[in-house]
This record gives sequence, C-alpha cells and structure tokens, in this order.
Amino acid sequence: MEAVFEATYAQLRHIAGALMRRERPGHTLQPTELVHDAWFKLVDQSRVMWTDRAHFLNIAGRAMRQVLVDHARRRSAQKRLGAGERITFNDDAGHGASASFEVLALHDALERFALLDPRGAKVVEARVFGGMSVQEVAHVLKVSTRTVELDWTVARRWLARDLKEGARES
Repeated sequence: MEAVFEATYAQLRHIAGALMRRERPGHTLQPTELVHDAWFKLVDQSRVMWTDRAHFLNIAGRAMRQVLVDHARRRSAQKRLGAGERITFNDDAGHGASASFEVLALHDALERFALLDPRGAKVVEARVFGGMSVQEVAHVLKVSTRTVELDWTVARRWLARDLKEGARES
C-alpha cells in the first residue's frame, strides 16, 4: 500500500489541486488534506484489488468525491443557512469551466443520474472527481473511447438540466 501511495501521490495531489481550484475561494479543505483523507478511505477498502494505475485512480476519484461531499455536508450543517460548498463542472475534466454547482447538489444529481445510466454516472465520477482522461475511463470501464465520449456528453447535458431545475426550485 505504501508503494502504491508513493507511486501515485504526485498524481493524486495534482487531481486534488484541480478539484480544489474548482471550489469556492477560501475553501477550508486543502489539496493535501483531500489526498490524505481519500487515502484513509482507500486503506480501509481491504477487499478491493486494483488491477492497474487507471483502476486505482478511478477508485481514488470516488474516495475524493466522498471526502468532498462529507466535507460539504459538515459545512452545510454548521452554516444551516446559506450556500453550501461549490464545485465547477467542466466540459473537459478541468478545462474550460462551464458552470459551478454545490457539491451536494452535484452529488445528489449524480445519484439520480446513476439510476438512469449507471455507466454514464461512472464516467462523470471518473472524469470530474478522478481527473481521468477519456482513454483512461474507457480502459477502466472496458468500453471504447467513443462510448465514453457519448456517455460524457449525455451525462453533462442531463446533469446541467437537472441542476438548473433544482436551482430554480430552491
């Protein structure tokens, strides 16, 4: 486990930095803390056998998502009123921000989307929270890059509509 951590720490730190740059200014969680909290979640998963680096990054992205959601829930509970933590949902996994949403709203929308399109939800999680490329996601999910691109397009549109509708209802 230590060897895996050392071999992937720089990349995890890079992914965490990209995720935190999408968060609101003054966020109380730092990239190093995000990596370490996600690592503790990964260490607890003794049943998971990683097949390769891309598979590990996919699982690490899921762990970082859980850490961000847990952090946003705690902050939201502390604030009681006001906006929760926000994350930018990008068109290209970190390039060209298209919109900013509350982490909890994105998490809830992604959970709803997973009921309709489980693979599409995995694509979003891997791209947004795992910082993975289309090729890496295709490798992990064992589908073509074209399938990932189509899933990504459909998921972005569905989530954007769902989040926009949710914002109007609030």
